[in-house]
Amino acid sequence: MPDYIVVMVTAPDEEVAATMARTLVEERLAGCVNIIKGVRSVYSWEGKVEDEPEVIMLIKTKQSLYKSLERRVIDVHPYSVPEVICLDIKDGSEGYLSWLKEVTADIG
Repeated sequence: MPDYIVVMVTAPDEEVAATMARTLVEERLAGCVNIIKGVRSVYSWEGKVEDEPEVIMLIKTKQSLYKSLERRVIDVHPYSVPEVICLDIKDGSEGYLSWLKEVTADIG
């Protein structure tokens, strides 16, 4: 299992995403959160096909923090079923990964 991950989370708008991002970084569950505007999501929800604007958050953190981060996102997210998807970071620059280790909580 890799030591570092990227967690993808969609949000309804930039302000909601920024509030969640600040919470995750302040609580040291994430080292960095990128917020990407201009995402268009087409999805099935409650028997209907939806087509909505969203933003996507790319959250960089340690694998050992994933469950805590997932719980926190679910707690603060306005959606009843938020998208929380974990992707392994197979490799990365030594300097960046060292920084990520330094700025995130020391759990696990």
